[in-house]
Amino acid sequence: MTAITAPTTATRPGAIRNRILWTVQILLGLFFVIASGIPKFVGQEDAVRIFDAIGFGDWFMYFTGLVEVAGGIGLLIRRLAGAAAAGLSITMVFAAATQAFILDAPSYSVFPLVLAAMFAWLAWERRDGLVALRDGLSR
Repeated sequence: MTAITAPTTATRPGAIRNRILWTVQILLGLFFVIASGIPKFVGQEDAVRIFDAIGFGDWFMYFTGLVEVAGGIGLLIRRLAGAAAAGLSITMVFAAATQAFILDAPSYSVFPLVLAAMFAWLAWERRDGLVALRDGLSR
């Protein structure tokens, strides 16, 4: 007697989680490169106005743009994704503090804090890349 088995569409454990992580990383990476970092490099009017209100000068706007673009690109590179997410999480905490305490707009600090939490989650999920990066630097 022959057993007939139905074809399975089983995927390895964690494949769906990995797809979700990559989707979030790609969306946030593109957002930080295109919508957040590049406008600071080209001197978009809103960015200039906000950084003038902060009072650190144009260099800080360009530096922040560089951090955001580098972080956005880092999210798209498997080995760097954990480190990029950790760095962007810290950056968003500082952005929230700036909104709340320097710009006197605490209600605007909610969005950067949500992003900080998302980046912290991504950094945790991609921590294997952080370990590999650490091990590579310690050699």
